[in-house]
Amino acid sequence: MLVAQHLYESGRITYMRTDSVNLSKLCLGASKQVITEQMGKEYVKTRQYQTNSKGAQEAHEAIRPTYMDQTQIEGTQQERKLYDLIWKRTLASQMSDAEIEKTQVTISIDGMEEFFVASGEVVKFDGFLRVYKETESETEQPEADDEGILPILTVGDSLERDAIVATQRFAQRPIRYNEASLVRKLEELGIGRPSTYATTITTIQQREYVVKGDKPGEERTYQTLTLKGDKVSTASHKTTIGAERGKLLPTDIGIVVNDYLSENFPSIMDYNFTADIEKEFDEIAEGKMEWTGVISDFYNDFDPLVERAGNTHTEHKVGERMLGNDTKTGEPITVKIGRFGPVVQIGSSDGDTKPRFAQLKKGQTLETITLEEAMELFRLPRELGKYLGKTVTVGSGKYGPYVAHNGTYVSIPKEIDPLKITFEEAVIMIHKKHVEDEERHLKKFEDAEMEILNGRYGPYIVYKGNNYRLPKNLHDRAKDLTEEECMQIVNGQAEKTARTARNKK
Repeated sequence: MLVAQHLYESGRITYMRTDSVNLSKLCLGASKQVITEQMGKEYVKTRQYQTNSKGAQEAHEAIRPTYMDQTQIEGTQQERKLYDLIWKRTLASQMSDAEIEKTQVTISIDGMEEFFVASGEVVKFDGFLRVYKETESETEQPEADDEGILPILTVGDSLERDAIVATQRFAQRPIRYNEASLVRKLEELGIGRPSTYATTITTIQQREYVVKGDKPGEERTYQTLTLKGDKVSTASHKTTIGAERGKLLPTDIGIVVNDYLSENFPSIMDYNFTADIEKEFDEIAEGKMEWTGVISDFYNDFDPLVERAGNTHTEHKVGERMLGNDTKTGEPITVKIGRFGPVVQIGSSDGDTKPRFAQLKKGQTLETITLEEAMELFRLPRELGKYLGKTVTVGSGKYGPYVAHNGTYVSIPKEIDPLKITFEEAVIMIHKKHVEDEERHLKKFEDAEMEILNGRYGPYIVYKGNNYRLPKNLHDRAKDLTEEECMQIVNGQAEKTARTARNKK
């Protein structure tokens, strides 16, 4: 949408926040002229479309190039690619249908009721497909022996069997959504509007309900049986199934949140709810319904659901799963969603000893992690060596893995395995932390309750747990300020705050 916004602002395309498919007469005439000049009259088929999408917003014309004769534009690579897509889609919508001859041949088998079926096709006239061809050579007919092209056959021909190959196949789960396919599904269900699709997809990623990424899949061995003459040969092959690239993959947090909401708020999670409520909002905007009645009806049903969900007490937290017991201590081992993501917990908060936590590693999930894999995460803490006379250790806490040294704690980034981090890497992290602390703590006073710190928006004074901004003209000499000067600033801002509070009363 940002790239489209740039194209719109530079006058390259029409308004882009619409799902309208209507084209103006000006565009229809310009498209006809371009098609005739570049491809010929036989490729022209002027048509006007209407949307079947629920809740469509058609106040604007369809997204199209401003000038149809501009086949290419100057701009960034993304802008050129998006413009090319819009130009081709617009032009193709006004072109003739492609004529494809499809042939299906039924081949009987001597002495059997079953039969073979062979299918093939030939493009007789490319029509709108031509606009998507990158070069003229792509419009040429494929060779006769290309896959999908059948030889000339007539009814009653006798065919000699050459070879028959039987290939083992595996059932695969439905393909996960990417951004484009998710938007198509939302349109199909009538959920959201063109202006909200990008925000919806961004939000579910920011909240870490899904992550965009690749899944390697699983390598499987499959068999093929080949009948050649009177002999059957067997061969083994390897393939990867379940691999996904650039898909929106659900996270543990997303699965737990979805399960909780589906269980406690089934009517709100129903696909038709959003589509129906948007229809009612449209009727409110048109003056056909009173908003007070719609809101009242909603909360009459919603409030009891919230109250029931809040009063429901379960033995385990949402998403929590019991793996087993620690062989050494006998304490329960569970996986659940913690404050900073999925964690393994040994022990219980109700027990005598403090529970231990370990974050799941990349690729591990609440549903698939085993007891052995969970115990492997508790190989921490481990000692790496001594630095400046103090021991450097790697540990795992409630908020994830960390490096500890002489009272200093540094969180280990997600891309670094805490079980493989080296002493040298840990020392670099500690040194960097010390430098950052020194840059942050500009000056300390004998009065332990006062200090000058460097923050995101510049230096400031901390006094008795409260923060006081330094005037901009004092930023350069923040390190040289005396205790008396700091107290003047503190008292001045405190008096100003008190005076403002009195005025509000």
